[in-house]
Amino acid sequence: MTLRFACDRDIPGMINLLRQVGEVHHQIRPDLFRSGAQKYDEHALKALLADPSRPILAAEVEGVLAGYAFCILQETKNDPVLMDRKVLYIDDLCVDENLRGRGIATALYEKAVSYARELGCHAVTLNVWQGNDSAMKFYEKSGLKPQKVGMEYIL
Repeated sequence: MTLRFACDRDIPGMINLLRQVGEVHHQIRPDLFRSGAQKYDEHALKALLADPSRPILAAEVEGVLAGYAFCILQETKNDPVLMDRKVLYIDDLCVDENLRGRGIATALYEKAVSYARELGCHAVTLNVWQGNDSAMKFYEKSGLKPQKVGMEYIL
């Protein structure tokens, strides 16, 4: 397995993985997520790849994109309430459903943590949808702890 920053040649693989993530979210919350949808199209992915504040880590296995971690560098400065800090937010982490259980997600997560340390970040953060039990178990096993809870009342 090779870990690296994603590039334009990864876009078709990223689109495939984005569809897999979209379907997981649809299965968990069909009232919120459309079936067959993806978060970014080719044009949006090209823009993300060119944005240094939005690094995308890629895991490649035998020349094929096996997983990714879409990240966002977030920095708070001079806020009247919040402390100054830099955070690497993992917006999306996905491993191809046919390659799960091989340590790819762990390698991507550890690479994100290492990269955050290199950048002088205070923390790595992410969100997990309620009902995505396998992701929750993975992140808890990786040492993440709940920071806040989003709640809703459906009418």
